Amino acid sequence: MGNTHTEIRTHIRLWDSLIHGSTHGALHHWDGDRYARTTWREVVADAHGMAATLRAAGVRPGTRVATVLTNSADCVRGLLAVWLAGGAVASLPLPSRGQTLGEYGRMLESLTARLDPTLVLVDAQLEPLVPEGLRADLPVLSWSALHGPGRIDPSPPGLDDVAYIQYSSGSTGGAKGCTLTPRAIAAQLGLILDMTGGRPGAEVIASWMPLSHDMGVFGLMLYSWAFDYDFVLSTPERFGMAPRSWFRDMAEFGATMTGGTTTALYLASRAQGRSALPRELALRVCVVGAERVDAEVLAGVSDTFAASGLSPSAFMPAYGMAEATLAVSATGWADAPRVRGFDASALIEGKIVDLADDDPGAVRLVSNGAPLPGVGVTMEHPEEVSQLLVTSPSLATGYHADPERTAERFRDGVLRTGDHGFVRDGEVYFVGRADDLVSVGGRNVYTSEIEAAVEALGPVRKGCSALVDVAGTGAGVAGAGPSELVLLLEPARKSDDFELIADRAAELAREKSGIALSECVFVERGCLPRTPSGKIQRFRCRSMLTGDMSRLKIISRVRLG
Repeated sequence: MGNTHTEIRTHIRLWDSLIHGSTHGALHHWDGDRYARTTWREVVADAHGMAATLRAAGVRPGTRVATVLTNSADCVRGLLAVWLAGGAVASLPLPSRGQTLGEYGRMLESLTARLDPTLVLVDAQLEPLVPEGLRADLPVLSWSALHGPGRIDPSPPGLDDVAYIQYSSGSTGGAKGCTLTPRAIAAQLGLILDMTGGRPGAEVIASWMPLSHDMGVFGLMLYSWAFDYDFVLSTPERFGMAPRSWFRDMAEFGATMTGGTTTALYLASRAQGRSALPRELALRVCVVGAERVDAEVLAGVSDTFAASGLSPSAFMPAYGMAEATLAVSATGWADAPRVRGFDASALIEGKIVDLADDDPGAVRLVSNGAPLPGVGVTMEHPEEVSQLLVTSPSLATGYHADPERTAERFRDGVLRTGDHGFVRDGEVYFVGRADDLVSVGGRNVYTSEIEAAVEALGPVRKGCSALVDVAGTGAGVAGAGPSELVLLLEPARKSDDFELIADRAAELAREKSGIALSECVFVERGCLPRTPSGKIQRFRCRSMLTGDMSRLKIISRVRLG
C-alpha cells in the first residue's frame, strides 16, 4: 500500500480529485433532525451552478471571497463553487463562546478590511451577525442563494496561487490568516492518505468538527471528497448538545475514521456511560489533535467503548497546525499510542529527563508520532525542550497582509511554530504552546500541567480550567503589583466547598511547579471563552479578568495567601 500511496501523493491535483465525478462516495449531512444523502457527483454538479452565480457577482481569478464556513451541505458545495469561479476562499472564524455580538462584528470588519474581498458568504441564519457597516461596503449573500442553472468555464486557482486563507479562531491571540495554495492542500491530502492507511473509495469518515477548523475542512471533509469516501457530517452544535451522538453516528454508519480533541473524547465517553452503542464500531483511525493529548482520557474512552469493538490502536495522536495546512506528525495507523514519563520539573527548565511512568515527579506525555513522509521536525535548541521547527510540502506561504509576522515565522522554507516540544527516538512530543508558558517570580510554568492536575481532582469539569497571568491586583486594583497567577474554574457542582478546592489547587501548583496561585475564580458552567473547536481562549480569559468581569458570571472568588 505504501508505494501506491506515494504514487497518488505525487500525482494528486486538487481540482481533478474534487471534480472527478465519481458515483461511489457520498455526503451524509445532518439537516436538523436526520441525515440526508447527496453523492459527490451531485455536490459537484450543484457547485458548477453556484459558481455561475458567483461569477455574475464579480468572483473571478485573483479575487477573494470572505466566508464563514459552517457544517451545512450548501457550504460544502459553495466552497468548491468559489474555487471554480476562480476565487480564493477566506475562512473567517465562527463566533466564539463568550464573544459578544459587537466583538464578533468588529472582528469581521477588521479581517475583511485587510482581505478586500469581492463579497461575503454566510449561512442565512448567521446573516444578522454581519454588522451594518460591513453590509454597506460589501454584498452579503447566503450559501443557499447561490443555487442556479447557469454554467461557466471553470478557472480555479493555479497550483501556486492562493486558494485558501485559513483564519485561526484565536486560542492564544488575534486571528491570523494562513495562505494556502492548491499545491500545499493537495500535498496535505496525500500526507493524510499515508498517515491513515486510507483506501481510496473504501472508507467512511464521520465528523462533527467545524469546517472553519483545519481538521474539519482538510483532514476530514476534503480528504473524504478527494478520495471518494462516504462522509458523515454532523455539527458542533449537535455534538455540544449530545456528545454521545459522535460515537453513535460512527456505529450507525460503520465509520472507519474520525478526528477530534481529547476533551471531545472525554465528553463523548462520559455521555455514553454504561449504555451500549446500536452497532459495533468499525473504527480503525481516530486522529486526536488540536490540543495536548491526555493518556488518561484515551484509556478511559477505550474502556467505555471496548465492548463495542473499539481498539486502543484506533487512537492516532497527531501534531499539526494551520500553518502546515494541518498534519505534521502522527502515530502509525496500526500502532497503539505511545506514552512515556519525563521529569516534570526538568521539562519546565528545558531539560529532557526520562522517568518511570509511576514516578511521583513524572509527567506522562503521549507521543505525537513520527513526522509524516517528506516532513521535517527539529528543535530550535537541540536536546532541549524548545521551539519546534517544521519543513513540509504543505506549508502556507505566510500570513495574509501581515509581512512582519510572516517574516518572523516563515524563514527560508522553515516554519517557526511557536510550539514547545522535542523529538525523542524519531517521535514528536508536544509540551505546550509558547503563549502557554508563563513566568512568575522567575519560574517558568506550563499552564496545561497545572490545569490537568487540578481537573484530575474531580470537583472541576474536565477541560474547564484556565491558568492565566495578570498584572498584580494589589488591593484589588489591576496593575498595582507584580504578576500573579489566577486559576479560572468551572466547578462540577455549585454545592462543593470552593475554598477547599482552591486550597487543593494551590497545593498542586506548588507541588507541580513550585509556584503560588494568587486566586481561584469559580465561574458558571459554559462561561469560559472557547473557540468553535473547543479550545479555551486564554487571552480572552485574561482580558475579562482585567476588564469586564461580569461576563465571566463569577460564582466565587477565593484569594490565596
